[in-house]
Amino acid sequence: MRSRAWTTPIVVIAAAGLTACGGDDAPPAPPQAAASGEAEPGPFFDECGAVTDDEVARAFAVPGFTTVTRNSVGCEWEVAGTSGPSVTFSWYRGSPIGRERAGSELIGRAASDIEIAGQPGFVASAGNYLCELGVAFGGDFVHWSIMYGESAPTADPCDVARELAETSISRAER
Repeated sequence: MRSRAWTTPIVVIAAAGLTACGGDDAPPAPPQAAASGEAEPGPFFDECGAVTDDEVARAFAVPGFTTVTRNSVGCEWEVAGTSGPSVTFSWYRGSPIGRERAGSELIGRAASDIEIAGQPGFVASAGNYLCELGVAFGGDFVHWSIMYGESAPTADPCDVARELAETSISRAER
C-alpha cells in the first residue's frame, strides 16, 4: 500500500513545475503592499485630537455637555437627548479616507475636496445641522462630525468642524 505522504509533495512539485514551465511571458505580479495601496502612517494624535472639552464647547457654541466619551478610537461630546447636539472626533489608522467619503455621498451628503495644513480631505454637510470633515495622512485619517440634531444651530457646523480639525492637526506629533 502506498503512503499519501509521498503523493502530496509530488503533486505540489509537479504543479509548481507546470506553472514555472508555462509559456506565459507576463511580468510577475507586483508585491502585495504596492497592490493594496498601503501608505505610510500619519502623525500621532493625542486623546480627542488634543482638543480640550472647553475648546470644543467654545467652537460648538452649545454649553453644557452632559456626556463626554473617550475611548481608543475617538471622543464624543453630547448634550442631553438622543437627537441632541454632538461633536465627534475619530482617528482611523490604516483605513482609507475614500470609504468614509463614499459613505457620506451614499446617504446623500455630497462631499467636496478640502485641504488643511497641506493635507487633502473632504467636507460633507446636511444643511446647517450636520457637517463631517475628514483629513488624510498617508494611510490614516482623522474625522470630525458636528451635529446639531433637532436643536437650532448656534454656529455653522462646517466652520466648527474646520476649526477643531485645524486645532487637532496643529497639535499632532509628527
